[in-house]
Amino acid sequence: MPVEIERKFLVVSDGWREHAAGQRFCQGYLARTDGVTVRVRRAGSRAYLTVKGEPNGIVRPEFEYEVPVEEAEAMFKLCHRPLIEKTRYEVPHAGLVWHVDEFAGDNAGLVLAEVELNHPEQPVEIPPWLGQEVSHDPRFRNSRLASAPQRQAIPEHHAASLQEAAPAATSSRIAESCSTTNAGAVQAAFCS
Repeated sequence: MPVEIERKFLVVSDGWREHAAGQRFCQGYLARTDGVTVRVRRAGSRAYLTVKGEPNGIVRPEFEYEVPVEEAEAMFKLCHRPLIEKTRYEVPHAGLVWHVDEFAGDNAGLVLAEVELNHPEQPVEIPPWLGQEVSHDPRFRNSRLASAPQRQAIPEHHAASLQEAAPAATSSRIAESCSTTNAGAVQAAFCS
C-alpha cells in the first residue's frame, strides 16, 4: 500500500528563499471524515485527486491519481470552502528536498515546511530556518487549515519572523489571484 511519511515544521525565517523555485497550488477537500480526506489539487498545468487515510504518527496511507484539469476545475465547485491557496517552493537541504508552503487567503502569513522520508526513522538534518515541529499537530494539516485557518494560532514570537518570510505584497498578490468570484467558482487566474 502506498504511504506518505512526512515531517512538518513552522518556518521562522526566510533563509530558504534564495534556494527556492515556487509553484502556485489551489486545493480543496471533497470529503473530510474520521481522519480520511479526499482532496483535489491543481499545480500548474496538472491536477490530482488524492485520498489520505488516518495517520499513524508521521505515516499515513496515500493514494494519488492524476486527473484532467477540466475535471479538477469541476470538482473545485464541489469542495468545502474555503479552498487552500498557497505557493509551494522546493528547497534542497542536506540531500533532501523540503517543500515550503507559503499560504495566502484565510491562512495568509503561515509558512510551513515538510519533508517526505523513505522510512519513519530516517535521520533528517533540520535546516536553520525551521522552528517548532508540528508533524503531530492536526491543526497544521492542510485539510484542517481549510476549515480552521491557523494564522491567528501562530505563536507571537513566530509571527514577526513569518511576516518577514511572507511579505505583504506577495501575500496580497497571491490572495487576489486566488480569490473566489462567488461561493461556487474559483477565479481562473489562480486555478488556470
